[in-house]
Amino acid sequence: MNRLRLKLFATLRERARTSELAREYPDGLTVAEIWRELVREFPALGGHHDSVGFAVNQEYVEGDFRPHNDDEVAFIPPVSGGADAPWIGPITIGRATIDVSWLERQVAAPGAGAIVTFAGTTRDGNAGRRVVRLEYEAYEPMALSEMRKLAREAGERWKIVHIAIAHRVGTVEIGETSVAIAVSSAHRAEAFEACRFAIDRLKEIVPIWKKEYFEGGELWIGCQTSHPPALEMK
Repeated sequence: MNRLRLKLFATLRERARTSELAREYPDGLTVAEIWRELVREFPALGGHHDSVGFAVNQEYVEGDFRPHNDDEVAFIPPVSGGADAPWIGPITIGRATIDVSWLERQVAAPGAGAIVTFAGTTRDGNAGRRVVRLEYEAYEPMALSEMRKLAREAGERWKIVHIAIAHRVGTVEIGETSVAIAVSSAHRAEAFEACRFAIDRLKEIVPIWKKEYFEGGELWIGCQTSHPPALEMK
């Protein structure tokens, strides 16, 4: 078990009604997983729909970082740049397994009569070849910015309550989720339309690429298109 010092700031501190906690977690837990444990412990944190940053020992880290015993882990709301549109929920990129049910909980609201979720999973075949795994790479600062832009556009085009998006980077094995989008609205039509728009737009503009590993070779596929270029064997 790792004993950690947890720090919360600004709106997170107010929602949890504390600025510092001492907690023990199993060895190997990532900071993103620790955040999800905190949301379970303090449900009010689930109402915070801006992205949360992570820092360990006063250094920024990604969500897949695994802290060690006696580390200080800080959860940081956006520090500048203005507030997001109220319908924009968590927008994340990371190596940790995507928890689709957690994403759905982030868009749930009393006024939401419908929640539509899209989960893209790694399949074992593409273009007539047997796929072994996928590997995703992102220009993360720009990718996050573009994902937030498309989330904002979705809310401007349809009457949605919330939208949340998560994308994996690194290796994604067969059957695992590489991208997930959850949209809530008062009625199902808006949620369906906004969710479809979001995944289609994400694949068009967000700078995330995937490398397909298959039996006999490997191939980069730009912008996640489902129509890969001509096969190049290695």
